[in-house]
Amino acid sequence: MDWKPRIHEGGSRPPEVDEFVRELRERFGRHAGRKLLLGLGVVLLVTAALTSYAQVEPDEVGVVLRLGRYSETVGPGPHFRLPFGIDRLIKVPVQRQLKMEFGFRTASSGMRSTYVEGDREARRESMMLTGDLNVAVVEWIVQYKVKDPVQYLFRVKSVDDTLHDIAEASMRIVVGDHSVNEVLTTGRTAIAARSKELLQELADRYQTGVDIQQVVLQDVNPPDPVKPSFNEVNQAIQEKERMINEAFAELNRAIPRARGEAEQAIRSAEGYAIERVNRAQGEGGRFIAIHDEYRRAPDVMRRRMYLETVSKVLQKAGRKLILDENAKNITPLLRMDGEADLLPAVGAAAQSVEAPTSPVRGGKR
Repeated sequence: MDWKPRIHEGGSRPPEVDEFVRELRERFGRHAGRKLLLGLGVVLLVTAALTSYAQVEPDEVGVVLRLGRYSETVGPGPHFRLPFGIDRLIKVPVQRQLKMEFGFRTASSGMRSTYVEGDREARRESMMLTGDLNVAVVEWIVQYKVKDPVQYLFRVKSVDDTLHDIAEASMRIVVGDHSVNEVLTTGRTAIAARSKELLQELADRYQTGVDIQQVVLQDVNPPDPVKPSFNEVNQAIQEKERMINEAFAELNRAIPRARGEAEQAIRSAEGYAIERVNRAQGEGGRFIAIHDEYRRAPDVMRRRMYLETVSKVLQKAGRKLILDENAKNITPLLRMDGEADLLPAVGAAAQSVEAPTSPVRGGKR
């Protein structure tokens, strides 16, 4: 029904209103008000049930706000709260490790991650001035967790923006205290560790409620215009290091070998000295023993010594024929081995047999 209420003069209702009320009574009957109240009650009960139940996941905690003011922090599981928006539950992921990227932006992650190309903000973050007034392109990641949900929600207006700014500031401070060679090569671990400490100090000072887990330097490179020259310098440094290492390797081989040879020579000399001393002592003891025996039986010892000496000399003299000087008919024995001087040698040897006998018979030598 299309009608527009009008108030007549004198405060009486227009006839259209009376007609509309009469039609409502005829359509819904006398119990229309009760049904309407019952429907409103059901709606209120359903709304109260839906707004009084909340489920907090295992890696989260719930911060309860009662009429906009902090009330309590609840753990994982089902929870009941005051309905109709009196209590509001905010879930904070305290067990989840969050990540913030600097110098690059990841478009999609997976088996092969893709990155956003030409991001002006990322390029601005990565350009840094080192302590020796050189420029380096630094890309890094900050990994953190929420350790205080109340501070994380209410102490700082925007935790992400604040953390981004102080992370960039701490990295620039640390990079500015190191040379470009340290930033690009040997000092990356120390830079990451110091940046993490400084970032945690700033995060605690601003009461952000986050715990810095790790600062990881991804890629650290020189700017593109000077990259070829820098690569040549790196190759020269690596060649230098290689030659130094080879020299040290040769040094480590030569010195132990020389020490071993010296030790061997010393031990050989000591062994030779011990051998000579022992041999001298043995010869001296033998001489003393022979002298004692000689004093007991001089004639026997003279003959024995003579025979032993002759046996040793004749063994070294070669082949000799010793014959009696009165022997005759020895011609068939001559030249039987091709030696022309056999006969004179036979005569000389025959004469030498009787020569030493005279001192033995005389009793003195």
